[in-house]
Amino acid sequence: MMVPTQDPIPTRYSLLSRLENWDDWESWKSFFDTYWHLIYSIAIKSGLTEAEAQDVVQETIISVANNIQKFERDRRHGSFKGWLRNLTRWRIVDQLRKRPNSNRATPGTAAGEAGVWEEPEITDPAASALETAWEEEWQANLLTVAMERVRQHVKEEHYQMFDLYVIKGLPVKRVAEILGVSVGRVYLAKHRVAALIKKEIRLLEKKEF
Repeated sequence: MMVPTQDPIPTRYSLLSRLENWDDWESWKSFFDTYWHLIYSIAIKSGLTEAEAQDVVQETIISVANNIQKFERDRRHGSFKGWLRNLTRWRIVDQLRKRPNSNRATPGTAAGEAGVWEEPEITDPAASALETAWEEEWQANLLTVAMERVRQHVKEEHYQMFDLYVIKGLPVKRVAEILGVSVGRVYLAKHRVAALIKKEIRLLEKKEF
């Protein structure tokens, strides 16, 4: 999974300054932390530069802010995942159209804003590839966010055991030697942390926003 070479924190605070009319900043911070990397990764995979991808992140989240209440009032227009995917696609197209000699057309109207309720048919191979990439990135992003949230709420030693054994793939005996614990404690920590991560993923899937 691609990661930006620059810290996303400046992007976050630049974005939040543009959302100052929205009251719940903590929710927007949480939203940003949950979805920025998903949006960024898809933008990079679509051929955008890092700067363009950062712009896509900001403009997509602003689009969400401008339309989320309408979306929540009428969920007949599809899932949040599909809606966010379309907003991201439109912001990517916006960036491509800004390039010199670009002949790309913008889907929807007003850069996709007025068309947020339509779920356009994906017929061309590039769009199909992007949809596949979106699904892969969506699942990977849920796992990454869930792991980070769990890491912040469990004992450091327990997460370290999980990280060495599950993420880094060290043999369980080697993990026990490194940390000076029993093999049984490594297995127990792995089981508990994995269960918490699965639970967090389920919560993220239900909450969405």
